[in-house]
Amino acid sequence: MSDLLRIGQSGVSAYATALAAIGNNVSNANTPGYTRRQVTLQQNTSADATQLYYTSRTEFGGVLTTDVTRAGDSYLSSAARTAAGTAGYTGMHSTWLANAEAALNDGTTGVGQSATAFFNAGDQLAANPGNTGSRNQFLASLDQLASSIRTTAGALANTSNGITTAAETSIHAVNSDLDALDEINDSLNHQVPGSSAQADLMDQRDRLLDDLASHIGITVSIADNGTAKVSLASNALQLTTDTSGNVPMAGVRFAMAVGGNGTLSLQAVSIGKSQPITAPGGELGGLIDSASTVADRRNTLDKMATDFATAVNAWQAAGQTDAGTPGGALLTGTDAASLTLATSDPAAIAAATPGGAANGNLLALGSLRGAGGVEQRWSAMVTDQGQMVASAQSADTAASSARDSAFSARDTTTGVDLNTEAAEMIRYQQAYNGAAKVIQVAKDTMQSILDLF
Repeated sequence: MSDLLRIGQSGVSAYATALAAIGNNVSNANTPGYTRRQVTLQQNTSADATQLYYTSRTEFGGVLTTDVTRAGDSYLSSAARTAAGTAGYTGMHSTWLANAEAALNDGTTGVGQSATAFFNAGDQLAANPGNTGSRNQFLASLDQLASSIRTTAGALANTSNGITTAAETSIHAVNSDLDALDEINDSLNHQVPGSSAQADLMDQRDRLLDDLASHIGITVSIADNGTAKVSLASNALQLTTDTSGNVPMAGVRFAMAVGGNGTLSLQAVSIGKSQPITAPGGELGGLIDSASTVADRRNTLDKMATDFATAVNAWQAAGQTDAGTPGGALLTGTDAASLTLATSDPAAIAAATPGGAANGNLLALGSLRGAGGVEQRWSAMVTDQGQMVASAQSADTAASSARDSAFSARDTTTGVDLNTEAAEMIRYQQAYNGAAKVIQVAKDTMQSILDLF
């Protein structure tokens, strides 16, 4: 009779644990990063021998709950993290390349159309070099072109600053995630295998790994006790601290250095030592590559501005003013951000050639146009940037789709399906009621036997 009671009690206990796991699944069905719990049950048997006949026999002792496990697939989890890193890279890259394209204003007030307006004003002035209104328009158009170049330089500088800020935010997130992972690894080292507490810590671990993978390319190795060893995908540098005590190792953290015109370089730092990291992947990789592209645009614009100023001033110096003196500089500045009109005096324009026609030098202004001129160079830069943006956006669309598919495939295994949970709940409720009925039958039977005396 005591065996019957023990069997019933074991069933009640085991099925109560299973129902609790199902209830936990249902209540967390919409919790981000939650992994479905599964309860493993097995028959409780033991071998024994009678004292009289020494015959071995198997005694059935009901059902046991061996552990509470998380549904999961290591391959799907790894694929999802890889896809997240790729999508993080393409997302940042396409976003900031598009911002740089917007900074290269190609509208009516942009550098390209302002340059065309300047040369058109020169042609108009060449037709009537003595017209004061045309002279003022010529200087005004040159001032507008210099202003457009300065504005573009400022917009590109703001883009570089935005990329730097985003990179600093991403690095802070990476370092914070690594700190949190170290703490979780340490806690997992002290958890009872198969416990609910261990499963909760593993959920937290996976959420951190997903976030970390979107910021920087990583590879992950999960130990039997659930601790995660995280390394850089690009060079296998271990990032997490070894908390097992077997191989003491300090974790790696990251810092960013800002170079000329906003270029970025990532540094891995550990115990006072640092090493450069190239192609880190993830959002940081996209930001670093975007910063490099914007720096190239800023350098190109600076060269374009100084070359144009040199050419215009040389053209002006080759001419002669109405007063018979060589033309002075029309533009000053050492880069795109400082390019400025040097004079507002219409009489300072060297329209004539020395000893020649009154508009001779103005007619030569057109020689500044062409393959090496500001218009052509500007057009080439804008076109190249547009092509880069289109390519980056296509890559981002593909990477985002791949990421969503990878996470969806993983969620099919790890996520909670309410219909399945409802069916399991009914099954375990019936099993629980059956186990309770066994206890009731044992109780009634024992009471009936006692009533005989």
